[in-house]
Amino acid sequence: MKLSDLQIRDPFVLPLPARGEYLLYGTTDRNAWSGPGTGFDAYRSRDLQHWEGPIPAFRPPAGFWATTQFWAPEVHAYGGRYYMFATFKAPGRSRGTQVLVADDPAGPFEPLTDGPVTPDGWECLDATLWVEDGAPWMVYCHEWVQVGDGRMVAQRLSADLRHAEGEPLVLFQGSDGPWARPLPNVNLAEVPGAEGLKPGTPLYITDGPFLHRTASGALLMLWSSVGEQGYAMGLARSRTGKITGPWEHDAQPLFAAQGGHGMIFQTLAGQLMLTLHQPNKTPHERARFFVLREEGDALVLG
Repeated sequence: MKLSDLQIRDPFVLPLPARGEYLLYGTTDRNAWSGPGTGFDAYRSRDLQHWEGPIPAFRPPAGFWATTQFWAPEVHAYGGRYYMFATFKAPGRSRGTQVLVADDPAGPFEPLTDGPVTPDGWECLDATLWVEDGAPWMVYCHEWVQVGDGRMVAQRLSADLRHAEGEPLVLFQGSDGPWARPLPNVNLAEVPGAEGLKPGTPLYITDGPFLHRTASGALLMLWSSVGEQGYAMGLARSRTGKITGPWEHDAQPLFAAQGGHGMIFQTLAGQLMLTLHQPNKTPHERARFFVLREEGDALVLG
């Protein structure tokens, strides 16, 4: 199969140099918005062009708390095992990030705990793992449906990734991005979970954080929202080089036209790459790859 054959949102690529291959994960349910949650599939490649699969990386065990909206799996090597951070939802329960674990990067992944590690009662999504000075952090989005102006949040995790430590820290809000625009024409009465928002509240999306340390030492974050041309992805940088920021934003998005929720990886040959999904309309989403280069504390496509 080629990328054009695979319907996938929120792509995440894990290079495996010892095996000479890559694994591609993402939101793979046909109806990711309202259908029953099936799980997450992975795909395997040696050249980023031809793919084998699907590989059933995760299927919910009996009694699993979530039933729908299985979104945005990321897989990170940590402490000798592989950990999947993914978003889940169930009727009557807040959307949250569950951590899953496996000994093999292709799975099968199993829940590490009984429920999400994001705050109880918060509508959260798109968590990513970041390790700084030996300590694990989770960066995730506090969703616009609950707070109006979506927030980007950092949270310390225990060394075993089983629970949060300390208080969540808001890094920035969606409206802080100079390129970000409020959602147009939203009827809050039709949005589940938005009962607490007042009509006329400006609504800003925050999606898909991914952290990258440049060769120059800068700490950058990819994140997605809505821009002038629709779904888009911007770039923020920490002024201190630390996860706690403060964070400043590029004036223009890195990717402006109906694509986003990206991440950065290095090919087996050492080339820096960006992957994201484009377009942003179901069922047409596909993973796309772009050559990426660093210019000091900036990233340039091409």
